Amino acid sequence: MDTKELLKKVRKIEIKTRRLSDHIFGGEYHSTFKGRGMTFSEVRQYQFGDDVRSIDWNVTARYNEPYIKVFEEERELTMMLMVDVSGSELFGTTNQFKKEVITEISATLAFSALQNNDKVGVILFSDEVELFIPPKKGKSHVLRIIRELLEFSPKSRETNIAEALKFLTNVMKKKAIVFMLSDFIADDYDNTLKIVGNKHDVTGIRVFDEREESIPNLGMVQMQDAETGTLQLINTRSKKVRSAYGQFHKDKVEYFSDSFTKSGCGVIHCRVDESYVKKLLGYFKRRG
Repeated sequence: MDTKELLKKVRKIEIKTRRLSDHIFGGEYHSTFKGRGMTFSEVRQYQFGDDVRSIDWNVTARYNEPYIKVFEEERELTMMLMVDVSGSELFGTTNQFKKEVITEISATLAFSALQNNDKVGVILFSDEVELFIPPKKGKSHVLRIIRELLEFSPKSRETNIAEALKFLTNVMKKKAIVFMLSDFIADDYDNTLKIVGNKHDVTGIRVFDEREESIPNLGMVQMQDAETGTLQLINTRSKKVRSAYGQFHKDKVEYFSDSFTKSGCGVIHCRVDESYVKKLLGYFKRRG
């Protein structure tokens, strides 16, 4: 992708996702993810209906009339986007790859954080951490994140979710809002997730294609494993083969849902041909 084409794609995603975050998600995001508490803002004269417990007695004694302390929400938060860039994300049988949907969701979330003056950081991972962008504020920072999501080329095609979660624990010492975006075709991350879930506010967003859940009867078909590159001739006429394929994915989905739920983390399932807007909005409203 040349620079001109890349900038065009970044602009297209910015226009679409910025509109969503400005008009739909900004307020929902704010009410769903609270700040760290209340911080002192100012002192003003007492007005009828104010809570008497907020009276500042020192200032009141000095001016011989009641004054109260005003507090506001200590709002600044940090969002971390953990994005799976392994080979299986380059799959799609409808009009979009999983990677494209993941990029749009990530951009929407990043702009929602930007609108609320929160920091955003990114961890791109395969079976290792491929790229870490430390949390920062600002539109130019969000646009850089979108550029990386669009053009980043990972060294590895495989997936290791536990490794990515361990890295997050090492780099994020304070509590963060964490969105992990992946198809979650992976194992052995539940124990690490429990540790991360105790410290951070974590949501797993599973982005998948309907064709991953079952395969039709197409006769003998050559298939390639997106993460290992292995080619194999598969007899899709066989009910046993189709059943085993379906069970494999069913087991992965159940493991994802169980692991995240038991760790106190949020879960969103988003098929590439469905509206991620409705999925995110529904999730924010349930949590808010």
